[in-house]
Amino acid sequence: MYSKPLRFQNGSFKLMQISDVQELARVNPDSIKLLTLALEREKPDLAVFTGDQVYGIHPSFRLGDTRQKIAATIRAILAPLEAAGVPFAVTFGNHDCQCGIPNAEQAAIYAQSPYYVGGEFRSDDDKGTCRIPLFGENGHVFDLYLIDSNGQTNATGGYLPVAQEQLDWFQAKRAKTAQEDGRPVPAIVFQHIPVPEYYDVLRRVPKGTKGAVEAFRTHKNEFYALPEAVAAAGGFLLESPATPDDNAGEFDVLKADGNVLALSVGHDHYNSFVAEKDGVRLMYTQGCGFNVYGPKRKRGMRIITLKEDDLSRFDTHTVTFDELTDDRVSKPLTELILTHIPSSIEQVKKWIPPAAACAAAAGAAMAFGAAKIAKRKS
Repeated sequence: MYSKPLRFQNGSFKLMQISDVQELARVNPDSIKLLTLALEREKPDLAVFTGDQVYGIHPSFRLGDTRQKIAATIRAILAPLEAAGVPFAVTFGNHDCQCGIPNAEQAAIYAQSPYYVGGEFRSDDDKGTCRIPLFGENGHVFDLYLIDSNGQTNATGGYLPVAQEQLDWFQAKRAKTAQEDGRPVPAIVFQHIPVPEYYDVLRRVPKGTKGAVEAFRTHKNEFYALPEAVAAAGGFLLESPATPDDNAGEFDVLKADGNVLALSVGHDHYNSFVAEKDGVRLMYTQGCGFNVYGPKRKRGMRIITLKEDDLSRFDTHTVTFDELTDDRVSKPLTELILTHIPSSIEQVKKWIPPAAACAAAAGAAMAFGAAKIAKRKS
């Protein structure tokens, strides 16, 4: 456990958001290379894992001792941070607990590292929801909140929103901190799954619009694209936001006191952008793991730099595999497959009928050809 206070250095504090490493029992070396090179270049003061560190549902964790395998994968992911001496905080996504080990127990594995930052947890059962204070020359100046967005599904397979108990905790913690400091404390919130308001910062466009992505579930038969200014700033949207079906009002809670500068999420590996709604920056960070689908060599991390002389704003950019190395990926065939597989169950459902039709057509063609050959032979 990392016990030192997190402090601004020379007037700044640099965060690295790491999302969707989503590693397996056999860790892909390119995931580790990306982490290592990004840490070497950016030298963050704190790394924040925003969920799906492990792809818990993968069968590789079922062969043998699951807990031992999960622990080994987590240790492999953390090795670059420990080697660089970078403290880290952790929240969870929809895949972490699918291995059968609860998030609280996985948190205990992370806590074995001397660089694990625990923060002020919501409860012993919710070690993915916490507050982490940052300190400057004049004491406490900034807050980071991590919220475990769970990823549990409803009866129809859609994601459930953050629980009301978590929102109550956040409001109470924010109010208490403001009272103790005599002012609302500026903050950034990190979690895995985006809130429904992420659709509000996109452009709804006609089907067939260049660069548009098809949405599903509550936005079925709708198509979206990034605003031109957001795309021009380097953002990309390659899959529709997989938000909860129901809106629990989380965004309204976050923006209520005006202290939350941004909400930064992962979950949808193909998305990376920064857009603003009601004074709050809604940010996506693309996936960084190479054992799961992602934006090819644009897999990467988000860097957020805070300045102590103006805590009302921050700078942010992403650092990608493509920028850091000219090396080829170590498993090009795996990369090719992962680039073309569907990124959601909804896409799989749309893919099945055409695939079945193609298979049927191929079968019919083969049968027709065989019949023709048999006819000639007779």
